[in-house]
Amino acid sequence: MSGILIYTKEDARRNRFAVQKFIEYLGVELKDEQYRGNADFVINRTNHYEIAEFYENKGIRVFNPASLSRLANNKQLCYEFMRKNGVPIMEINYKNVPAVKKPVDGRGGRDVVMITQKEEFEEGYVYQKPCSDLGKDLRVWAVGGKITASILRVSKSDFRSNFCLGGEAVPYIMNERETRLAEYVLSLVKSDYIGVDFLFNNGEMVFNEIEDTVGARMVYAKTRMDILKLYCDYINKQSQKGLSVSFLSPPDCHDM
Repeated sequence: MSGILIYTKEDARRNRFAVQKFIEYLGVELKDEQYRGNADFVINRTNHYEIAEFYENKGIRVFNPASLSRLANNKQLCYEFMRKNGVPIMEINYKNVPAVKKPVDGRGGRDVVMITQKEEFEEGYVYQKPCSDLGKDLRVWAVGGKITASILRVSKSDFRSNFCLGGEAVPYIMNERETRLAEYVLSLVKSDYIGVDFLFNNGEMVFNEIEDTVGARMVYAKTRMDILKLYCDYINKQSQKGLSVSFLSPPDCHDM
């Protein structure tokens, strides 16, 4: 089996550790986002669903699939999908202030701002009601749709808790209700390796976003888990198979 690993040039430089892990564990060949050659399987780490779509149309197995990449990298689409399926989210298209303004295709907390004065909705952004517990969120990692790790991120200086922006991180054990919600979200999408982020509103978890090309820095910094080895083992087993997804009943929750 021959595989290719696709990164943008910038992301490949910034994620050298992960690139080396993929090459070491799978023997894949690193390519940039312009590459359109053949392979037995493709690991798409670009956030561009069109790349996954191109290879899927050729009958090539892609990790993550195009359907997941398309959903995860459009916040408006993702929020509407989760709300339709009974997953609690903070109100979107929020017309009051304060409000959280997010780029539809943003990631890593970049360009997310808290606005305190009303403004006309700007195209390409999602306006969302702030949660009550600012500066705190939970990232859940999943391989093959199964929870593998969960880490709480907390910032004392910013309403964004991202680890790359200086937030503190500690391993977190979810309670039964939180686990059910995370498992239900995972059951709704076909995924191979993702992160799912949750906010806390009045002490309850609410969905925030899916990270399609989720990083692993926190897992390696805060646990002994070699999560990329787990992912690569999964790819070895799944590269010639389809991915089946079971659907769970929605948890007892409602939109916030």
